[in-house]
Amino acid sequence: MSEHPIELSSDPSRAVEVLRNGGLVAIPTETVYGLAGDVEHPEAIERIFTTKNRPPGHPLIIHVSDLSVAEQWADLSSPIAQELAHACWPGPLTLLAPRSSRVPDIVTGGRPTVGIRVPAHSLTQALLEEHGGAIAAPSANRFGRISPTTAQHVIDDIAHFLRPEDDLILDGGPCGVGVESTIIDITTTPPQLLRPGGIPTEDINRLIGDVNASSGPSRAAGMMASHYAPLTKIMLIEQGDPLPDGDFDGICLIDRTNDLADAAHNLYADLRTADASGVKLIVAVMPPAVGLGHALRDRLTKAAADQHPGSANRDG
Repeated sequence: MSEHPIELSSDPSRAVEVLRNGGLVAIPTETVYGLAGDVEHPEAIERIFTTKNRPPGHPLIIHVSDLSVAEQWADLSSPIAQELAHACWPGPLTLLAPRSSRVPDIVTGGRPTVGIRVPAHSLTQALLEEHGGAIAAPSANRFGRISPTTAQHVIDDIAHFLRPEDDLILDGGPCGVGVESTIIDITTTPPQLLRPGGIPTEDINRLIGDVNASSGPSRAAGMMASHYAPLTKIMLIEQGDPLPDGDFDGICLIDRTNDLADAAHNLYADLRTADASGVKLIVAVMPPAVGLGHALRDRLTKAAADQHPGSANRDG
């Protein structure tokens, strides 16, 4: 930290001050840490893209304090939107909805829709209530890499890309859920699941009927085929499959299939630990496709994607 002395705070009012001045704030949520900028500060939103090395035009999710504020930024008037918002907010659900005219093009990549959610973390809830508006906040890491679930992960990933005089890390401890929000596109009939996440698909189905998974072009965060990637090569195996032959001293086995909540909470920390250990191969046992297992299988599949020779060093 001495080389990159980014201010670390647990004071949401200090974070609001930084955001209002056009700075960036790494915020804790129940899912992962986000890199936040005030939606009404275009230069801050531009810096989110450059800090993350995020491709221009890849849409951001905006975060607000409650449904009444969300309705100022997106059309959430449909019965399905109201049902999901009342049942799941605050919580790890993002709705892809028609955007209002207040949302700048840079946030949506020029699309007519915007991803919006109400996070459940107490510090960020306090920040958003005091701020009163909207903040855009993708995960606080370099694009395509392992998401951060602690303030230290943020420091490790992007501290040297932040400005000590302008920016802040709001330290809220480890994230409770540990995988990103579920994204539901409510602009289609029926609604589509764009990304499985912290609210299991079965819970969404119980609320609004069965949703279909989308395999179309990326139109929301986390839809690219390769994402959440460690530097180390990953091999995925199903429960009961044999381990690969070879040097087991060079293998890190990740298997938390007996407790899916624990697996989600620790997924990104496990991948980071494996990377730091210098092993040659991560072998991850795929959880069952139930509950949080849907999100875990999605993240592991994307983390292991596109691992052709040389891809282990991509900066994503």
